[in-house]
Amino acid sequence: MPELADRGRLLRGGRAVARLLLVWMLVAVSLHLLDLWLTDFAMPLWWQPTVFAAMLGLLSAVVWPLIMRFAPAGAVLLLGLFSFLLLGAGILGISFAMPDVYVANIRTAVLVAVVMAGVAGVVSSMLAIDEDEVFFRRAARRFWRDGSGPGEDPPGVLLLQIDGLGYDTVRRGVRDGDLPTLARWLSDGSHVLTDWHCDWSSQTGASVCGLLHGTNDDILGFRWYEKDRDHVMACAHPADAAEIERRHSNGRGLLANGGAARGGLFTGDADHTSLTMSAVPFLTKSHRRRRDPAGSGYYAYFANPINVVRTFGSALVDVLREISASVRQRRARVRPRIKRGGFYPFARAGTTVIARDLVVSAIIGDMLAGRPVVYADFLGYDEVAHHTGIERFDALAVIRSIDQQIGRLRRAARLAPRGYRLVVLSDHGVTQGWAFTNRFGESIEQLVGRLCGGTPPANGSRRKQKTGAWQLGAALAEASSGAGPIAMALRKRADRHGAGDRHRTEEGKPAAVTRAAPGVVVVVSGHVAMVSFTEHEGRVDMETIEREFPDLLPSLVDHPGVGFLLVRGAQSGPIVLGRNGVRRLRDDGSVSGEDPLTPYGPHAADLIRRTDGFAHCPDIIINSRYNPTTDDASPFEVHVGSHGGLGGGQSRGFLLYPADLPAPGEIVGAERLHRVVRGWLDHLGHPEPVREKETELVAET
Repeated sequence: MPELADRGRLLRGGRAVARLLLVWMLVAVSLHLLDLWLTDFAMPLWWQPTVFAAMLGLLSAVVWPLIMRFAPAGAVLLLGLFSFLLLGAGILGISFAMPDVYVANIRTAVLVAVVMAGVAGVVSSMLAIDEDEVFFRRAARRFWRDGSGPGEDPPGVLLLQIDGLGYDTVRRGVRDGDLPTLARWLSDGSHVLTDWHCDWSSQTGASVCGLLHGTNDDILGFRWYEKDRDHVMACAHPADAAEIERRHSNGRGLLANGGAARGGLFTGDADHTSLTMSAVPFLTKSHRRRRDPAGSGYYAYFANPINVVRTFGSALVDVLREISASVRQRRARVRPRIKRGGFYPFARAGTTVIARDLVVSAIIGDMLAGRPVVYADFLGYDEVAHHTGIERFDALAVIRSIDQQIGRLRRAARLAPRGYRLVVLSDHGVTQGWAFTNRFGESIEQLVGRLCGGTPPANGSRRKQKTGAWQLGAALAEASSGAGPIAMALRKRADRHGAGDRHRTEEGKPAAVTRAAPGVVVVVSGHVAMVSFTEHEGRVDMETIEREFPDLLPSLVDHPGVGFLLVRGAQSGPIVLGRNGVRRLRDDGSVSGEDPLTPYGPHAADLIRRTDGFAHCPDIIINSRYNPTTDDASPFEVHVGSHGGLGGGQSRGFLLYPADLPAPGEIVGAERLHRVVRGWLDHLGHPEPVREKETELVAET
């Protein structure tokens, strides 16, 4: 397979000269056009645009390194405006030095600087050049002069995570040309592609904590309820993320002893972090003032005004792409689909373009600094798959852009003071389907609340329409094909317990967490919903649930959107209930009727049994119903592509690793994935961390 032409190739030889001449010529033309367009900008003589363009080039070459050396970080973090202000001031200075050139004010000068940066960015794209590569070369030479050049250190490792990209989607992307960089590595034989099976909680929190720290015990979802604290833990909340990491870190994470974490949920005990959720509560003022010597991360990136224009120009294009994709879906009446208006197009651009570019720049800075292990999370695909679907055209466009950036990192690694091995992986996959709320007319929270005696909201005409929808959904759920055998058996058990004995009181004090019904909390995480009964301490057994809420379990197992339930019997231990069968997870794992876990793979029973042993395991865990024939399931969150449970592609992440590393064998669970990567680090000669580090949750006031 011939090597494909790469965007962003390293700058060398004739291409550098061609870039210089072309930028000079186009900037001169642009200055002439600005002279015709702007009333407060004038260059009356024919030779002035050409000379002015040359002086602007010299100014840019001088200003950027000065910004990197002397500018306060906070100014650069203000989206690069400080860079444009300095360039604008320089343009005013040039206008004073050249006769008859007129620049009215700083606003006009900044506008000229923006146009010049845009022209340079367009030229770099035309010539397939990384605009910031000049700086990276200078930084690399500085490191080598300081004695940080190639030495005896073992090869570094980049762990590049494409959030949510499933194994099957990767295979098709390689086949169809959506992942040309990864396809070339596989064709050349430099890398090997395999899959790994996620935990029951197939979501970023459990997967990344398991990968980086070697344990994800008691992480039940992206969010879950802790009854003893009356608190919903959320992996995306900074304080909760810091608490999760405190519980799981022993100071020996994959990134300890000099590693870096970029753009993820947890630090992995890294010494260098940016855009990392669990580190946010620890960002003291002194920490913010500290800068890496190479100016890595978003500081280095936004210092270059060309990068600012390029990134925000690309972000604007992505906003328009999202609006166009949403309109096309509505016109074509594509299903499943969800609403994608409001602020979402801008939020999408933040993850697919801005965060991506910042993470890439930070990684390049880490490589120049020779850091041993770098972990980074590219969030864009997961974000778009939630809203548009897992393999629709705009989702595939996102993975093409991430693949392009991975190729750029491979090329930039040539400038690093040590060799680097690139490992590309995902934290989970995604399963597509029509959202439970849209399909059945009520959310899982409303369904459980109604079955537990809660009152559905009915305020206003819109609410009344939704009320009718949930009643229709209830009719579908309870009457579809008649009652199943497990539901019938559960109802008989409830009758024996006595349906009239339903003593239940509302809590006497205000609750910190919203109740679906008095004393009932429902927390949703993708394809999993977790039910907790707050008026009982600890785990509530199946017999108590049947006695207090006799309609709950039968109605849930018979619902067409529910695949199975996990409950715990007082004597029998953990039990999985399905519509047509029961599986007991204790002892021999006996099955009555049809095994409810058959559609969910050979590892389902072990993964569920492990979750049942978690300290904060809820009283009921509901997994959505997966249809193997159509390969879809209805997520409990209003998404098109979703994950978080068992069933379909959400359970299968991918792992692409250098072929000279030991084969990992079958990987089941993120903790096993951690051991595989730790083994690779040992194989490459990285010393295993031995220090113990305790972190204390610090909240800014």
